[in-house]
Order: sequence, then C-alpha cells, then structure tokens
Amino acid sequence: MGDFRSAEPSTFLVETKPGVSADEYARNVAAVVQPLGGDATTASESGQDGVILIMAAMAVLLTLMLITVAGLGVLNSVVLDTRERIHDLGVCKAIGMSPRQTLSLVLASVALIGVIGGLLGVPAGYALHHVVMPMMGRAVGTGLPSLVLDVYGPFLQLLLLGGGGVLIAMLGALIPAGRAARARTVTALRTE
Repeated sequence: MGDFRSAEPSTFLVETKPGVSADEYARNVAAVVQPLGGDATTASESGQDGVILIMAAMAVLLTLMLITVAGLGVLNSVVLDTRERIHDLGVCKAIGMSPRQTLSLVLASVALIGVIGGLLGVPAGYALHHVVMPMMGRAVGTGLPSLVLDVYGPFLQLLLLGGGGVLIAMLGALIPAGRAARARTVTALRTE
C-alpha cells in the first residue's frame, strides 16, 4: 500500500445551510484563507468543472449503452415471440386483419412489458442511486454533497424516466412488428 501522509486536499466542497448566502460565506472564508495562499469561491450554477464534466460524459455514455442493450434485448424477445406466433398472426390476417392492425397488435403486446419495466425500474434505480453513491463517497474517504446525491428532481422527471421504458420497448419491437405486418398470409399459415 502507498503512503498517503503527504497528500493534502486541494478542494473542499461546502454546502451552506438554508438562509445562508453562499457568496457572503465565500467572501468571509476567502478573507481568512487568501493570506495563506488559498481561495474561496462559489460554484457556478452549472457546476461544470473538469471532473464533473467527465463524470457527466461517462454517465451519458453509460446511459446510451444501457438503452442500446435494453433495446436489443427487446428486439430479441419480440423476434422470438413473433416467430412463435406467426401462425396465429397468419390466421388473423386470413380473417381480415390489416398490416397496420398487425403492427399495432405486436406493439401493444410489448407496451405492457415496457410499462411494467418502467414501474419497477425507476423506483429500483432511485433507491439504488441513494445506496451506491454514498458508498462510493465513503470508499474514497469523503461525503458527497447534495448536489451529487439529489439528481432526481420533480415527480414529472421520474414519470418521464418510466415512460422511457415504454419508448425503449416500442422502438425495440418496431422492426419485428414491421416484419410481421409485411408477412404474407399464405407463408404465415404454412409456418408452424
């Protein structure tokens, strides 16, 4: 193990109590620490310094990767499901179901899975965030400020995240649903 006795912190993040002016607090601290070679400033509204910007970029990249994997998982399961039900879809087409109705049928079967995924995934992700982030802070020997911990805003934002589950399910099912809608009735009836 390394010897970190000579390591000294270079930045302190301070959160003021409600009603305390952050600018006034920073001026008072700066008056004390500037003669010692330090400085105190308030964070900008965006808080986009180098480390935060890199962490945000990594979070966006991870989110895009998770969306891609989820979409491919839905695509795979819908492809298998439509292949399994192709005979049933052929019967429905034989009695007059239009391609648009076939497309709607396949997408509606996936929408319920997306709603369930959103209803389970958002609360689980919210709870997991409040468990994992403090653990990560403790692992590096610091407490994380509320700026880092309280990233989920109003209820509407969480509702939109839940709607993302439905959107991912629908986008992942669009290709196999289109193939099922274009399938010829005779070919679908012949398939078992």
